[in-house]
Amino acid sequence: MPVFIATDHRGFELKNKLVEYLQEINIRVEDFGNYRFDPLDDYPDFAQKVAQAVQQNPQENIGIVICGSAIGVSIAVNRFKHIRCGVALNVEQVQHGRENDHTNILAIPSDYTDFETAKKYIDIFLSSHPKMEEKYIRREKKLDTIPLQ
Repeated sequence: MPVFIATDHRGFELKNKLVEYLQEINIRVEDFGNYRFDPLDDYPDFAQKVAQAVQQNPQENIGIVICGSAIGVSIAVNRFKHIRCGVALNVEQVQHGRENDHTNILAIPSDYTDFETAKKYIDIFLSSHPKMEEKYIRREKKLDTIPLQ
């Protein structure tokens, strides 16, 4: 299964490097753009595509969204049912989110993350797996029942 990835202009350069990195380590990538640098593009347009792709199989599919702060893209994708996105702050937090909170999309803040650090975030995100103890599954189900207000 591929890793779905997208960014706006603020993460354009980082996304392109990360796509190359993922391909180098034999991870299939589906890139939802932006495909060219456009300083007037809008992150929701690209984040939505990743959310919709992950939503097709939220237990198995994973995605990466990038913008300057990672906050905008995380807000955008978390509006979709069965999507659980966390902002990458450090490797321990990325691992915790994947294992305990069952995150299936990782938001990377390009303004605060260099390429080497982003690779570490992705490596831990890909190598970690959701814990299947009852309390984690119960919490996940509760999140999925909260309607948008």
